[in-house]
Amino acid sequence: MNIADLLAGLQARHDETMARAGELRDQIEHLTAALTKTEVRLADLATAHKVIAELAPAQDEPEPPETNTAYQAIVNAFNQHPKQEFRARELHELLGMPTDEASVNVTRARLGRLTRQGFLTQPGRGRYQKRT
Repeated sequence: MNIADLLAGLQARHDETMARAGELRDQIEHLTAALTKTEVRLADLATAHKVIAELAPAQDEPEPPETNTAYQAIVNAFNQHPKQEFRARELHELLGMPTDEASVNVTRARLGRLTRQGFLTQPGRGRYQKRT
């Protein structure tokens, strides 16, 4: 093998390596752009999370009861008799509400919600009392 063949072989390898280096630079450029775009998206998501967390009510604070008249009447009854335990049907009788089963079941659901919100306690099954 003479020097001319050796130099031609080296030049061929040099050209192949230069082409591969160009391909890798293109990949790096593409990945760098994708990384920049992803980091911007992460920053946007972090900002959105922070804003929502600041605006959302704290999970351990009970929500106030709904202000419609049925809820208000129930809360008023418990405020007037803070030590007394009531069943749903007894509340209906006290408040002069219909005592049919469907109406009483709606009140049971309301009492359950007021209990979950922390306004009432449930000292016994089906019995509700104002939280003190």
